[in-house]
Amino acid sequence: MYVRRIVALVALTTTLLTLGGCKNYSFTGADIDYSRIKTFQVNNFINNAPIVEPGIARDFTIQLQDLILNQTSLDLVTTNGDLIYEGELTEYYVSPITATAQSTAAQNRLTVGVNVRFFNTTDAEKDFERRFSFYFDYEGNAQLTGSVLDDALNEIFERITQDIFNTSLANW
Repeated sequence: MYVRRIVALVALTTTLLTLGGCKNYSFTGADIDYSRIKTFQVNNFINNAPIVEPGIARDFTIQLQDLILNQTSLDLVTTNGDLIYEGELTEYYVSPITATAQSTAAQNRLTVGVNVRFFNTTDAEKDFERRFSFYFDYEGNAQLTGSVLDDALNEIFERITQDIFNTSLANW
């Protein structure tokens, strides 16, 4: 009887110590002190790329907001956020990556680059300004319009926004 109580006490203590060390753990990898950080704001990103594709800056802004809303318990605000994201799209270009025997592109690559400024109003040491970019490869005979463009931008923005999230909140 006495041995069972000791075993139960050791198991309970081990469980409590294990859980106590995981107070800020989340399945998304976010390392956020929710007692200090309650809100975030994503200012509208501006399209400063040499080639301007209409609407992509707005789409990027919305996709970044949605990712943070879905992976944290933070509230989105338009002013005075505890975490602030801002920046501009700096690159948007298509380049051939493989050629055919007829000297035409067999595959093209769309590259998008974004400059991001992140401000953590509760801990200025976590502030940064950094460039993020990603690409999408597509067949050389395809036109980068309609669903091909939508798929390309969704894939690129998904990767860039996740990289921004990881850099600003995951503490990796």
